[in-house]
Amino acid sequence: QVQLVESGGGVVQAGGSLRLSCAASGRTFSRYAVGWFRQTPGKEREFVGTVSKSGSLTYVAVSVQGRFTISKDNAKNTVYLQMNSLKPEDTALYFCAAVEDYGLGYLQSREDYTYWGQGTQVTVSS
Repeated sequence: QVQLVESGGGVVQAGGSLRLSCAASGRTFSRYAVGWFRQTPGKEREFVGTVSKSGSLTYVAVSVQGRFTISKDNAKNTVYLQMNSLKPEDTALYFCAAVEDYGLGYLQSREDYTYWGQGTQVTVSS
């Protein structure tokens, strides 16, 4: 069982930066891949990026490449989403999710993940 808590959201002007954190409970976090997703009202939850259990492999969606990076610190049971050059269209509720990592590659679908946090709101003003 893994419990996830996101933090770091807020209101920022376009062009600014935020760093989201996803803190996990449990001593086996190093076995889990973690993904970030985002959702706006009336739309499907959208894949943002993922990191492997070790933190050595990362992938972010094309829409955020060059602006967002993901990192994982297993010693702190935390995954980070660094968001730079934010745009108004990045405004959303951001979720992190986790699943045991069996080396199946980059997991980009909501259905791939077992555990979810409650989300943190990011608002980018123009």
